[in-house]
Amino acid sequence: MTMTDNDRRPGPGAEAGHAVNDPGRLAEYEARTRGPLDLLALATLWLVVVPPGDFGHEVTGIVLAFRVALSAVFGVDITIRSALAPRHLDYALTHPLALASVIVPPVRVIFSIQLVRSVFRRGQLVRFLVAATVLVLDGAVIVYLFERHAPHSNIHTLGDALWWSFVTVTTVGYGDFYPVTTQGRITACFIMATGLLTLAVVTAQVASSFVAQGPRRATPAPQDEAASREVTLAELDQRLARIERLLTATHPGNSPGAIEGD
Repeated sequence: MTMTDNDRRPGPGAEAGHAVNDPGRLAEYEARTRGPLDLLALATLWLVVVPPGDFGHEVTGIVLAFRVALSAVFGVDITIRSALAPRHLDYALTHPLALASVIVPPVRVIFSIQLVRSVFRRGQLVRFLVAATVLVLDGAVIVYLFERHAPHSNIHTLGDALWWSFVTVTTVGYGDFYPVTTQGRITACFIMATGLLTLAVVTAQVASSFVAQGPRRATPAPQDEAASREVTLAELDQRLARIERLLTATHPGNSPGAIEGD
């Protein structure tokens, strides 16, 4: 039994299936969407961390609708990634954090190793500052939602919460505003840690840039030394030629070698 050319060629359906399950397409999709989705989860921490009742009864339905929409975005993401993977079900089962982020979106930020690596990678100072700023804004909104109706609280407006958040992250701490609830104080601890981490990262990045400039400034030195050596050799040649001319003038018709022989 022989195989014809038509038997050897895969059909169009096989080519389409191979294209859909191409691991390269999965890697390309993850590279394009990982950053925006991580930033989306980071920017919506306040929406998910605060219980819907603390937003106010008049907007509870809107908050729940936004939460469902956010979960749907991450649900579509894991569905697309599973469809692009060679083994659809195995990919979904081996990525439990992606499944958990559908129900609790902040899980994507907390356990995103890629986000942490990209933030702390050398030369990513702008990205780190953006992430730190978003975290500070998240903290301000969370503290405002927890503190605005709390007894003995002095943070009643979003402006007060923003002022307190930026004063806290800079480690200044005027003390004019401060949280009194447990949730607000926990959030304050995270903001203070963000401020200390930001100070450390900025200092390290600036110091690293100064250290990197040292070798670049020192590289022209060997060229200058080589140039000075060339000038010195040229001057030495001129002096030897001058001495030779003087010796020839003193003993006309004789070379320096002949003079030594005499």
